[in-house]
Amino acid sequence: MSRRRAVLVINDRSRRGNELAVTVHEQLQANGIDFVPVSCGKDELLREIAACAAGADMVVVGGGDGSMNAVALALLKCGLPLGILPLGTANDLARTLGIPPDVEQAIEIIAAGHTKRIDLGHVNGHPFFNVASIGLSVDLARVLTRDIKRRFGRLGYALATLKVLSRARPFRATIVSETESARVSTLQIAVGNGRYYGGGNAIDADARIDSHELALYSLEFRRAWKLALMARSFRYGEFGAWEEVRTITSRAFEIRTRYARPVNADGEIVTETPAKFTISPGAVTVFVPQESA
Repeated sequence: MSRRRAVLVINDRSRRGNELAVTVHEQLQANGIDFVPVSCGKDELLREIAACAAGADMVVVGGGDGSMNAVALALLKCGLPLGILPLGTANDLARTLGIPPDVEQAIEIIAAGHTKRIDLGHVNGHPFFNVASIGLSVDLARVLTRDIKRRFGRLGYALATLKVLSRARPFRATIVSETESARVSTLQIAVGNGRYYGGGNAIDADARIDSHELALYSLEFRRAWKLALMARSFRYGEFGAWEEVRTITSRAFEIRTRYARPVNADGEIVTETPAKFTISPGAVTVFVPQESA
């Protein structure tokens, strides 16, 4: 079997990226994959990956969801398939695709070569694999620092969430989809492309990352404390029983607010309202387990 060549991006600031870098190198080579390492900031990734893509068979990324998001535009540009090594805190894209957190197993999936085309969401031109949102998640992104994620892992999400909920207040927005327009008072509006976000919460019970549609929910509660009653609904995306939760499926959305509000995409604040959400069907090829392919 001929050896293959990868452009390798490892986020050494991710929860496990630094400690597992040597293991990743050894396991890739043991599975017949040579690599060219790329280590640089997000703004430089597009240029660096493009420079290394000639003659490469894939792009392998080790990190969390922010790291996957950082290479999205480069993947669109070079057209190479993405190999995912879940080395971050939440790893929701990997969870959506059925890729296990064990590094050796994840590399074996890449080596096996089974691929799948998945959709990519965009908000005001910024890509997202999992979810883009306005409201609570933006406050959470500000509170959930890199230090908290490194020190506490998934427990850090819970601690940061409690702090955010204690001071949450609703805001007014207009939601426009392909079929309707609604004015709402909401704590959060989330638009999902994949199935999971926020460390294993489901955007919708039926959400798929290859459905060619976006799934929106709006949390129209007057009091943030009621969200504590929704723990199961968040985990499984079962919002239908709650009158205060609006759910819509569409290929495009526009969210308008009276004052500009920041928008979080895959854990990073990237733009602000007014926000236009669109989808690029089957835009990215990823390595997945055989049963997922």
